[in-house]
Amino acid sequence: MSRFVRKFRKWTVDALDLPKDLVFDLPRLTLIGGKQLYIENHRGVVHFSPESLHLELNKGYLEVEGSGLVIKEIMPEEVVIEGRIDGIKYRGTEE
Repeated sequence: MSRFVRKFRKWTVDALDLPKDLVFDLPRLTLIGGKQLYIENHRGVVHFSPESLHLELNKGYLEVEGSGLVIKEIMPEEVVIEGRIDGIKYRGTEE
């Protein structure tokens, strides 16, 4: 993506007060008490076990670590995880 396009998107987001996650296709995470995690804007499950979950993102990937992890819901761009969540790592790539 060209520098002009990135600057124009940033200016548009700031000027119109739009959510950055929608415009830049960033993941949105909602953690509820270390027991439930709602993730939006993912591109698919790469790995899942009761101790870890790896999701592909538009730019990078997300790692969730814990115990007793269960996928409660999975949709094309959203996933809900339940269990004991010990850590979340975002490994993004920036242009």
